[in-house]
Amino acid sequence: MDRIAGLRDRLGIAYGGDYNPEQWPQEVWDEDVRLMKEAGVCLVSVGIFSWASVEPRPGRYDFGWLDQVMDRLADGGVAACLATMTASPPPWLTARHPEILTVRADGRTISPGGRQHYCPSSPVYREHAVRLAEQVAARYAGHPALAIWHVGNEYGNVVPCHCEASAQAFRRWLEDRYGSVEGLNDAWSTSFWSQRYGSFSEVLPPRSPAPFPNPAHDLDYARFTSDELLACYLAEKAVLQDITPDVPVTTNFPPSLRPVDLWTWAPHVDAVAYDAYPDPADTGAAAKAAFTYDVMRSLRGGQPWLLMEQAPGAVNWRPRNAAKPPGVMRLWSWQAVAHGADAVMFFQWRQSRGGAEKFHSAMVPHAGPSSRIFSEVRELGRELAAARALAGARAPGADVAVVLDWPSWWALEGDAHPSSHLRFLDAAWACHRPLYDAGVACDVVAPDADLAGYRLVVVPNLYLASADAGGNLERYVEGGGTLVMSFFSGIVDPCDRVHLGGYPAPFRRALGLRVEEFAPPAAGEPVALSEGSGSVWAEEVVPEGAETIVSFTGGALAGRPAVTRHRFGRGTAWYLATRPDPATMRRLFDRIRREAGVEPVLPGLPEGVQARARRTADGLRHIVLNHGPAEAAVELPAPMRDELSGAGPLTTLRLAAGDVALLRPA
Repeated sequence: MDRIAGLRDRLGIAYGGDYNPEQWPQEVWDEDVRLMKEAGVCLVSVGIFSWASVEPRPGRYDFGWLDQVMDRLADGGVAACLATMTASPPPWLTARHPEILTVRADGRTISPGGRQHYCPSSPVYREHAVRLAEQVAARYAGHPALAIWHVGNEYGNVVPCHCEASAQAFRRWLEDRYGSVEGLNDAWSTSFWSQRYGSFSEVLPPRSPAPFPNPAHDLDYARFTSDELLACYLAEKAVLQDITPDVPVTTNFPPSLRPVDLWTWAPHVDAVAYDAYPDPADTGAAAKAAFTYDVMRSLRGGQPWLLMEQAPGAVNWRPRNAAKPPGVMRLWSWQAVAHGADAVMFFQWRQSRGGAEKFHSAMVPHAGPSSRIFSEVRELGRELAAARALAGARAPGADVAVVLDWPSWWALEGDAHPSSHLRFLDAAWACHRPLYDAGVACDVVAPDADLAGYRLVVVPNLYLASADAGGNLERYVEGGGTLVMSFFSGIVDPCDRVHLGGYPAPFRRALGLRVEEFAPPAAGEPVALSEGSGSVWAEEVVPEGAETIVSFTGGALAGRPAVTRHRFGRGTAWYLATRPDPATMRRLFDRIRREAGVEPVLPGLPEGVQARARRTADGLRHIVLNHGPAEAAVELPAPMRDELSGAGPLTTLRLAAGDVALLRPA
């Protein structure tokens, strides 16, 4: 059942933000709805942190205030993304049941006073959370404001728990996974350091062991934590679907993609929802956001996703919280839409007067509706309301796929590796950036995905690779595809055990090489190459059919291959034994994509200009964004009209710095 279709039909591009009326007296609520209508707001997330307000004492519910809020929203034509309110247990619950509090790996217990201070394996927490979700669902089933359910909040920000309840749940999880303690011992290589277990009852969470911990133990605990959080979500979702089967259900994935395996979560949300907080002080913020947005669009096979949170201005949690300059909020909002978002929402509607996030910007800031921020909010709402045709529109099929695997990510960043400076996101950004700069659209896929429709597949890093993943990528190349793989890939199996037979064993045939030894440079030390320079990594590559494209030119690796190309079957596999500098990477990727027949969404884009397309019911629309510091001229392949400015027909689009165009054929 496509429950989300009704939401799109009702709202178009959803626009709004987190609404926390419990922070304000009732006389403010009428002004809120009036200002929402003025700003074009059509959807607000309500009640995310309202547990203590609706259940002030155990089993005693006070929904009167929320009834008034929901009625006001319905009367004002504003829909509610209504939360189950379970993200932050109230003081009475932790006072009565301190055992639900999170225990860190070092044994310290997280105290109440913040948020998300619960153990996801706690049966007491789950019982109370499900009971509250049931009460909320029963109360508001059929309410005219209810449009979508919001379960919990940013589950990936919950600190992994190491308490006794977690230990018991972990043992059950391991027994389900391995069947016997002998299977566990084999998977974890416990013959090393006398770690062999006699029974599952001897297994503990990885509680700050002496250096170095067992990497397979840590990896499985990351898998377990993701699964336990998902179980919390699914328990609440089951209640919601039982009571309101036609109302879509989601939860918002946090800015950090790392904590939970989103390939396992995505099938259980009716729409992917994501909280994006690019840093205005980071000159590469838009490019990094583009990769993340490609992930979100790809999690459910290209289905439009929801930008559930962003900041209209500064946040409050960085060491230095830079404000967004005028126009950047609009530009970055449209970038999300360009990458497939069907909602543009913020944290939060009205800026808090007190509490930990009082300096986090909001749609209605402390300065009130006469502020620059609210003026920009109002204008953006007008534009998005006029772009209703984009709702539900998917991107045309991409020719490029970037491979992402969460267990490999977790394992890559474990201890006791040749270098402690390897980070998956750095690798992903380095490989995605030259495609982004060239205006090439990318999907993001799992290693075992069907790759047949892609001309080019990019593997920024796949340190952990199963035999199935190795076979999948090999068959892709052999069948005529082009593969680019970066260093330290294909090293271990899903249990973090080294693939024997020479690195990178699962990919040696396709790549036409073997890696003899790793030689990572010191932090910040450049790696001399025959073209440009490298960084972060170097290794001794022995060709086994691959030709050398770029060589190392300094040190012990001088003359050895740094970049190789191998014809395999009907396809081609490229390998990067270091990370070339950005300019070299761009030249290299331009060559590779051209040889693979990959073209930009719009050809000839000036530097700093991005373009993406969405296929609407009445034709293709292009969203063009100028992230550069100056006006740019974009030569269009055919006459087009800009639906935002009303200009056209145009054969040359002149776009001011920070400006956006929504183009359709003239």
